[in-house]
Amino acid sequence: AMTFSCRLLLPVLLSTAFAAQAGPDDFHPGALIKEYGPIAEVPGLEPLPKETHFKLAIDVVDGGVEGEVNKRFNTAASFLNLQYAQGIPPDNVEIALVVHGSAHRDLLTDEAYGGANPNAEVLRLLQEQGVRVYYCGQSAVYRDIARDDLLPGIELSASATTTHVLLQQQGFALRP
Repeated sequence: AMTFSCRLLLPVLLSTAFAAQAGPDDFHPGALIKEYGPIAEVPGLEPLPKETHFKLAIDVVDGGVEGEVNKRFNTAASFLNLQYAQGIPPDNVEIALVVHGSAHRDLLTDEAYGGANPNAEVLRLLQEQGVRVYYCGQSAVYRDIARDDLLPGIELSASATTTHVLLQQQGFALRP
């Protein structure tokens, strides 16, 4: 019985020891988009081949917290920063943000937002890295949002579902 208990306890002790060495403080700004998308080094990883190509569609349905950047936009920045840190050229990382639901507000101009939209800068920086931002046309009609209410560079699509299907047909992996 004593041996069995030790076997159960050893993984807990090992994970606790590792956890004591790492944590939220190990995250730092990335080198590509310094203001957003913090990353952490992962010890012992094999590097990816430099010719690795990513196609990632991120579903953004939940709106951000008032006055904060939408977490999914930060996810896109982190993904770009992480691949860049691994030596993958930014041109080899294609990201599409597919926005619908309550996340609509995060795409609005300051005037339509009702104050300074905290997402405007991160969206601009992401778009500078080639990230495409699609807004669901069905959501736009439902919420009475005009094209002029949207930040620059936002692409209106027929629907979020249509966009996801088209992106999947082009080889994009979905990050729900």
